[in-house]
Formats: sequence, structure tokens, C-alpha cells
Amino acid sequence: MNPCELTASITAISNMLSCNLSIDELNILGSVFCQLGDTLTTIAAQRSICESSSAKV
Repeated sequence: MNPCELTASITAISNMLSCNLSIDELNILGSVFCQLGDTLTTIAAQRSICESSSAKV
């Protein structure tokens, strides 16, 4: 899947969810996915640092 297809898919999923969820549910789900993304980015950064450190040894 190329980047354009990925973003189009994410947009389609967002539109489908927004039709069936209340504003409060959308806010909670948005917050959950933001936290998920931030946590995954933190894990990836930590792994990168660890791998860089062990490659120098």
C-alpha cells in the first residue's frame, strides 16, 4: 500500500466511524488513537537508540 492509499484508507475509516459514533465517543476514540500513536513513536525512538548504542560496541 503506498502512502496515498494509506491516507485514503484512514480517511474512509474515519468517515465511517463518524457516522455511527456520538461526539463524545469520537473525542475519546481520537484521544485513544493519538495516545497510541505517541506511544508507538516513543517505543520506536527508544528501540532506535538502543540499536544504535549496541552497534557502536
